[in-house]
Amino acid sequence: MSTVFNFTFVPWFRSVAPYIHKFRNQTFVIGLTGEAIDAGKLASIAQDIAMIQAMGVKIVLVHGFRPQVNEQLRLKGQEAKYSHGMRITDTVALDCAQEAAGQLRYEIEAAFSQGLPNTPMAGARVRVISGNFITARPVGLIDGVDFQHSGLVRKVDTEGIQRTLDMGALVLISPFGFSPTGEAFNLSMEDVATSVAVALQSDKLIFLTEVAGIRVDASDPQPDTEGEIDTELPLADAKRLVASLPPPTQPSDTGFYLQHCIRACEGGVERSHIIPFKLDGSLLLEIYVHDGIGTMVVDEKLESVREANLDDVGGILALIEPFEKDGTLVKRDRTEIERDASNYTIIEHDGVIFGCAALYPYPEERTAEMAALTVSPQSQSQGDGERLLKRIETRARAQGLQSIFVLTTRTMHWFIKRGFVQVSPDWLPEARKRKYNWDRRSQVLVKKLS
Repeated sequence: MSTVFNFTFVPWFRSVAPYIHKFRNQTFVIGLTGEAIDAGKLASIAQDIAMIQAMGVKIVLVHGFRPQVNEQLRLKGQEAKYSHGMRITDTVALDCAQEAAGQLRYEIEAAFSQGLPNTPMAGARVRVISGNFITARPVGLIDGVDFQHSGLVRKVDTEGIQRTLDMGALVLISPFGFSPTGEAFNLSMEDVATSVAVALQSDKLIFLTEVAGIRVDASDPQPDTEGEIDTELPLADAKRLVASLPPPTQPSDTGFYLQHCIRACEGGVERSHIIPFKLDGSLLLEIYVHDGIGTMVVDEKLESVREANLDDVGGILALIEPFEKDGTLVKRDRTEIERDASNYTIIEHDGVIFGCAALYPYPEERTAEMAALTVSPQSQSQGDGERLLKRIETRARAQGLQSIFVLTTRTMHWFIKRGFVQVSPDWLPEARKRKYNWDRRSQVLVKKLS
C-alpha cells in the first residue's frame, strides 16, 4: 500500500467519522427514480445503500417506475397519458404498472443479494422486506380530467415499517397503494417517499434523480449538469422559488422534486435532498462530505457561528491539531482551551466544528488578541475565515475595545487584505509582550475598530 494512499486515506476517513457517529440509528427515506434503474445504476446504488446501512442507518427505499411503465405501454401499442404532472392510469396502464413493479422489485432484491468477493457487497447481509404499507385514495377528477386508477397516499403504516426497520431490514416500497376495499391505485414515487418520510419523521428524505440539484440561477435549463448548484437551500427560500415558477409538469422542471422537499420539511423532516444518480457515489458524497453534491433543503441554515462551550473543546482540539503540528499555530493543551472556552468563537455545520478563533482582551490597553484563527481545509475559500473575523470584531467592540491584533508567521497577507497593518512587537501590551516568543519571530498586525 503506497505512502500517498495512506496520506490521503487516513485524513479522509477521520473527516468522515463524525458523520458516521451522527447518522447511526437515524432513518433515511430514499426515493429512487425508475430512470436511475433504466440507466443501469441499480447495482452501484445498491452497494452504496448497503454500506450506509452497515454504518447503522435505517433505510426505507421507495422506487419509481416511470420509464418502465411507459415501455410496457409502448409494447402494447398504447401511449402514456399525463396531466397536471401526474399519470392518468387507465386499466391498461394499471396492468403495465403492476408488471413493471413486480419486475423492478425482483431486480432490486437481486441487487441487494450480491455477495461476490472483492466487491462492496462481500459479506453484506441486507434483508429486503416489502409489504402493503400504503393505504391510498383516488386522485379523482381535476379540472375535468379523470385520473381513473391514479391515487394519492392516504395513510402510512408507520408501526409496520418501524417494526421492520428495528429488525435490521431494509424496507422496500413500490409506488402502489390499496383502498380499504382492496382496490389498487398507481401512485407517484415522489408522493409515496414524501408521505413515508413525514409519517416516520425521518431524519432525511433523499431523491436520487435525473437532475443535478437546484441551480443557483434557477432560470438555467435544468436537465444538463452545467451551472452552479445551490448545495444548501433554506426552506423559506425554496418556497419563494417554487412560488415564482410555473407549476412543474416534468421531472426536469425546477420545482418538480423541490415541491416534495418543501412538503417534507414542513412536515417535520429535518433535511431533504435532491442529488443526481448519474454521478457515481452521489449518495455517499451527499451524506458523508461537508458540502455534499446536490441540493439540501433545510428548515434553517445548518451552519452557525456561535460562542464555544466546554462541550466544544474536543472539536476545537481536533480542528487545530494539524495546524499546530505543521507550525502554523502555537500548541495549546486541552487544559488551556477548557479554561478559555468562552473566549472561542466557532463555526459549526451539522454538528461538526469547521472553524474557530479566540479573543483575549487587554482592557487597560483597549485592545485584544485574536488567536487560533483556524478553518478546516474542507471548507476553506468559502468565506468562513472572514465570518469568524467579523464575529471577533463584534465581540471586541461590545467590550469597548478599539483594536484587535494577531501574531502570525504564515498568513500575514490574508490579514493585511482585511485592514490589518504591521507593527513592531514593541507595540504589544506589556502582559503580552512578556509572553512573546522572539525565536518564533511572529509578525504583529493590528486592526483599528471603527
